[in-house]
Amino acid sequence: MLKGIPKILSPQLLKVLCEMGHSDRLVISDGNFPAESMGKNAVVIRCDGHGVPELLDAILQVFPLDTYVEHPVNLMEVMPGDDVETPIWDTYAALVEKHDDRGKKAIGTIERFAFYEEAKTAYAIIATGESALYANIMLQKGVVTD
Repeated sequence: MLKGIPKILSPQLLKVLCEMGHSDRLVISDGNFPAESMGKNAVVIRCDGHGVPELLDAILQVFPLDTYVEHPVNLMEVMPGDDVETPIWDTYAALVEKHDDRGKKAIGTIERFAFYEEAKTAYAIIATGESALYANIMLQKGVVTD
C-alpha cells in the first residue's frame, strides 16, 4: 500500500499511468465499449467492478491533463437518432473541474466512429463495468510541472 494514492488505482494501472508520456491518450470505457478489439495495440486493463466516475476521479488525482491542446478530455458523441440522455457527462464535467482549472472548457466531443479510430491509437484502455450509455471518455496526458 502507498500513502496518498487512491485505493482504486491498482498496481497495474499505476504502472501504466506512470509509463505514459506527454500526449499519450487513455480511454476509460463503459461496459459496452469493445475494449479488447480497439486495444489490440494498447494495454487493456480490466476494472469491470467499477464505474467510470470513480476511476476518473482517482486518475485525475495523479494524471496531469495536456495543456497544449484545447480539449485534453473527449467524450464519444451520441449518434444521431439515438434517444439517449447522458447525465454522466455532468458528473465528468464536475470531476474535471475539480482537478483542472479549465473545467468544462477542457472537454470536447468526438463522433462515435472517429472516437473508435482514436481509441485504436491510445496507449491504454481501461474497461469498466459502467452501465451508462455513451460513457466513454478519453484523456490526453500532460506534463507534471511541480
